[in-house]
Amino acid sequence: MDSLTSPGDFDPIAVVVDWLDACRRRDLAALLDLHAPEASLECRCDGTVSAGRASLASYWGPRLDGLVPNAFGLEEIEPTADGVQLDYVNHEGMAVRMVFVFTGDGKIKRACCAPVARPCRQDALSLQGQAG
Repeated sequence: MDSLTSPGDFDPIAVVVDWLDACRRRDLAALLDLHAPEASLECRCDGTVSAGRASLASYWGPRLDGLVPNAFGLEEIEPTADGVQLDYVNHEGMAVRMVFVFTGDGKIKRACCAPVARPCRQDALSLQGQAG
């Protein structure tokens, strides 16, 4: 964080674009650096729940190693009350919606992905964060 940036002063859409770029480059270290240490991911595509850096690395590593040519293509991105909603093409070429919630300093705190046909709901993701 530079001297012109204060906690809570970040562009969540820019963080998600950086997330997509790290995925496209297959840069696991850069991808993990965008997450808070306690970050969690709920993948409703395959039923996986990951929490913490090591678990996220285990989840993302194989997915970044086996990308289809159009993987991590941006379909739609929009801010939400609590973060960002992203529609993109996943590592297998499937249309996926990812909902991101951030820490005050701009790190990904929670994320939920699901096929676009059965997307995560932003309100459900927000409630999970309040409960835990």
